[in-house]
Amino acid sequence: MYLGELGGLDNLDFLGDAMALLNPIRWPEPFGLVMIGALAVGTPVVSFPEGAAPEIVRPGLNGFLCEDEDEMTHSIGRVDELDRGTCRASVEGSFSVARLVADQVMLYRRAIADWDPGAAS
Repeated sequence: MYLGELGGLDNLDFLGDAMALLNPIRWPEPFGLVMIGALAVGTPVVSFPEGAAPEIVRPGLNGFLCEDEDEMTHSIGRVDELDRGTCRASVEGSFSVARLVADQVMLYRRAIADWDPGAAS
């Protein structure tokens, strides 16, 4: 069944009800927002170790990183071993709104402290 593009609460409900996010990327994805979104609602991630996946997925804690399709198939059968609360907690410290805002404020403060009005001309 094709659901089409989901957004907002529909997306959160869909991801939150899923057993896992199967993320079989084979390219150097630079950030991994889809994986972070799944983990934020407590859904484990099963992925290949490509792009940002090794920085986000902690094997045996919030998902599995698989070398090939056979390992991925086996790992899908193991997602029930993972605690959904742990999945959510694994991204809260690094990707919560509070953390992102604090990082932005720190960046602006550093830029203001380093600003040289004479250099702008």
